[in-house]
This record gives sequence, structure tokens and C-alpha cells, in this order.
Amino acid sequence: MKNYSKQREEIIEMIKNLYNHPTAEEIYFLTKQKDSAVSRSTVYRNLNVLVEQGMVTQIAVSNGPDRYDYRKNREEHGHVVCTKCGKICDFQYNFDTTELKNRIEKQTGIEISEDGIVIKGICNSCKEA
Repeated sequence: MKNYSKQREEIIEMIKNLYNHPTAEEIYFLTKQKDSAVSRSTVYRNLNVLVEQGMVTQIAVSNGPDRYDYRKNREEHGHVVCTKCGKICDFQYNFDTTELKNRIEKQTGIEISEDGIVIKGICNSCKEA
């Protein structure tokens, strides 16, 4: 990890142990409980670095703040996002995305630098409401 910092390591550990796809603010408050000296800007800056390094996935949510998920050493998975409440659930898949990415690159001419599967819909709780 380039430019190692204790605070970055705390942020990674926080995300690694949370499976609820926390927001940056949630990560900040949880990290602040462990290290009262950490600032909001430090958390946001480190999240950006971790996303750039591919260690953390940033999941865009249309009706709320982005969420974060730890990438390394986990089974390949995608995300389903509820478009009403912003709930995010993981789903597992077992196909190689290399062929899909190659096909997309040929069709669009865009070189893929980041990938992930995000499917949007409405969760059962929101359907029932």
C-alpha cells in the first residue's frame, strides 16, 4: 500500500469488517470512535485513495450518499440497489467477466479501467409500503 498511514489502515479494517456497505459518514463516525484525532477530510481523502487503488469499491446510490465495499480477498460479487430506500445487497456470480469486458470494449471502443455489476430495483420492504 503506497503512503501507508495508521488511519488508512483503520479505515480499511473498518470497511473489511462491515458488510452493510457503509457511507463515508458512517465510516468517519466509526473511525472517530477508535481514533478521536481523525478528521472527516482524512477519511474522505483516504476513501478516494483506496478506491483508486482498487481495494475498496465505491457504489453510487441515486437517492443517497455513495456506499463503500471492501474488494480484496472476497468472492466475486455484484450489488443490487433499491432505488427507493438505497438498501444494497450483495449477490454472488460465477462467470468470468473478462469475455464480457472484452465484448463491451469492442462494441464501445472504451477501455474498461474499473468494473462491477450493479443492478437496480425495488426491495420487498419498499414494495410493501
